[in-house]
Amino acid sequence: MTTAIEANRLRYAYRDGREALKGFSLTVEPGESVGIIGPNGAGKTTLFLALIGIYRPQSGMLRVCGRDALDKRNLSEIRRRAGLVFQNTDDQLFSASVRDDVSFGPLNLELDADEVRRRVDTALQRVDAAPFAERVSHHLSAGEKRRVALACVLAMEPEILILDEPTNDLDPRARRETIRLIRSLTQTKLIASQDLEFILETCDRVAVLDEGRVVADGPARELLADRVIMEAHGLEVPPSLVARATPATCPDD
Repeated sequence: MTTAIEANRLRYAYRDGREALKGFSLTVEPGESVGIIGPNGAGKTTLFLALIGIYRPQSGMLRVCGRDALDKRNLSEIRRRAGLVFQNTDDQLFSASVRDDVSFGPLNLELDADEVRRRVDTALQRVDAAPFAERVSHHLSAGEKRRVALACVLAMEPEILILDEPTNDLDPRARRETIRLIRSLTQTKLIASQDLEFILETCDRVAVLDEGRVVADGPARELLADRVIMEAHGLEVPPSLVARATPATCPDD
C-alpha cells in the first residue's frame, strides 16, 4: 500500500530568509489520524501549505499519495487527493451560496453535472449542512462555516484530509459536533490544533513540531501525558491527562 505522506529533511525559507521548515521529516500511513502540535510559529501552517503545493520547499523529499509533491506536474492530482481546510474559513468560502462554494472544486475537475450534484449533495449531508445549502456562506455562524469548508474538501473525495485549527472560534456545541464528525471520517487525517483535548479525541498519534522539525512522535495518549516533552516545547498536558502525566524533572533531582 502506498504511503499517504512521506517527508524527509524538508526545508522551506520565506523570501526574507526566515526558515519555517528546517529538516522536517514525517511518514503517515493510509488511514492514520495524526495530530501536529507545537508552539505558535513552529511551522504547522507552512507544512500544510507545502503538502498541497502552495509553498514549494527548497530542498528535501515530499511525496503525497505516492507522487512527488515538489514536481509541479503532479500538483493537480495531489490537490485532488489531499484537501486542506484552512484555519480561517473565510479564505475558503467566496461564492454566492453554500452550494456554489461546495460545487467549486468538483466543477474544476470537469465532472458532468450529475456527478457534481451527487458529490455536493453527499458532502452537504455528511456535514449536516444541507438545510442551509442556499444561504450565503458569510452569513453563517463560525461552526456552520467550518462544516461548509469541510464539505468543500469532502466534495473532492480526497484520500487525505488536512485540517488547520479546526476548532478555532467554535462554541462548545459546535466543537463537540466537529469531534463527532471528524471521528466518523475514514480518510487519512493530519490535524494541527492548539486544542490538545481535541487532538486527544480525534488522533491516535501525535507529532510535536518545533522550529520547523519533528522533535517527538508517538501514541497520542502517551506523548500528550509526557510533561517533560510538552513543557520543553511550550505546551501543557491536557487536563484530562494531568493525573497520569509523567512528572517534570525538578532542578534539585
